[in-house]
Parts: sequence; C-alpha cells; structure tokens
Amino acid sequence: MHQGAMTRLKTVPDCRFRLFVLHHAGGTAQAYRSWVRHFPDDWEICLVQAPGRDTAAHLEPFRDARALARYLAEATAGLRDRPYGLFGHSMGALVAHEIAHHLLADPTEPAPAWLGVSAWSPAHGPERDAPRHLRTDAELREIVAGMGGTPRSALADPDQWAQIAPVVRADLNLVDTWRPDPARLPLRLPLSVLGGADDPGMPPSRMAAWRDHTDGPLVHHTLPGDHFYFVGRTREVVNRIVTDVRAAVPAAV
Repeated sequence: MHQGAMTRLKTVPDCRFRLFVLHHAGGTAQAYRSWVRHFPDDWEICLVQAPGRDTAAHLEPFRDARALARYLAEATAGLRDRPYGLFGHSMGALVAHEIAHHLLADPTEPAPAWLGVSAWSPAHGPERDAPRHLRTDAELREIVAGMGGTPRSALADPDQWAQIAPVVRADLNLVDTWRPDPARLPLRLPLSVLGGADDPGMPPSRMAAWRDHTDGPLVHHTLPGDHFYFVGRTREVVNRIVTDVRAAVPAAV
C-alpha cells in the first residue's frame, strides 16, 4: 500500500459497508477525522489522502486527477472485498469521480456501490478560464481565504503559508486543468450530490449538471452555507450520506 495514503481510525471486521472519504484541495485526511464517529458502528470509514502532505509530505503532489485516481485505486486495492462507496469534497469529489470511472472500466474490479460528490461539478466553470494555480502568491492566498477551510492564522503566518502554498498550488492545478473525457459514458451507479446554497464557485445550478453525467439514481442535497457548508453540521451531513447509501445499497442497512 502506498505510504500515508489512508487512515482507518477503527478496523471493523466483516463490516456491512466500507466508505472511502477523500479530502479537499490543500487539505488532509485528518480534517475528516471528526466525521468517523457519526457513521454506523458496522461501517468502516477509510480516510484517503493524496501525496504531498502529513505522513506523505515528502512525496510529490499530483497535478493530474486521473493519475491520482489510479494511484489511490492501487493504494486501496485490498479493501474492495466488501460493499463500498466513495465520497469526496471539492477536489476529493473530482478524484472520487475519477476513481469510480477507473474501477467501473475494469471488469476485474468490484464496482463501487455508491458515489457521493460534494462541492464539485464536472460542468464548465470559471477556474478553467482563469486558472487559480497560475495566480500570484498574494492572489492565491486570497483565493484560499475566500474558499474557507484554511485558518486565517495559517494564511497570515509566512512560515505556515510557505509550507501550505506548494500543495495548494499543485492541488488547484489538478482541479483547474481537469477536462471531461468526451468518450466516456455516464456513470452507472447511485449518486448523491451535496453542496452549499451560497457556494460562489459551485452554486446549486452548477451542481445540478451532474444529471448529465450519470445514468443511475441521483439525489441532490442543497444545504445552507458556502463551500464548506458542513462546518458545524457534520452530523446532519453524515446522516444524509448514510440515508442515501442505505437506500441504494441493501447490504449497508
């Protein structure tokens, strides 16, 4: 298994469902540790992490979403022996979507039973026309501040920002340069879409474009808040995820 690619706070033998959770751009798997306790006891939650941070800080971060998806699919290869799903927030949603496509295209792989995508859409957006990863350092800092999810103290401290900035720039490069593959068929699996009503980059109208990218059942949740709408309402968001998975995957009940 690739070093630092995954954290399991609790191993659940014979779990009913295994959920892989993928973090946002500039973030780490540790940001989602507090989510784990809200899931059912008979589910196993795996926090998946891209290289370039925490225990894998010495590794070069990826700048291509499909390459990262292949890397993480390989990193989790031994854990697809149970019914499983993928959930990602922002960049994590993009990578989860790419992992799902990668695994569904391989007849030797057990297919994911569910996909949850939060605050990212394959629909065209402003980041493709004005890539954020090419901005000046000062502009990049303001962009990250506007997205939320990163403490202002970390952005203001020169030493902390010097550590964060290269990973943020690489992650935004990955997101900004992604383009849909016109040869791909829509995903055929249950899909849950979650987003904030006041997210300026991923408004509900853009999130609604997921309907054009799936042939499976789709549930769309719009919650109060911005890009990090789940701050302060983790239990509610997890409950929505659990409800959707249980409706789509009988084995997870």
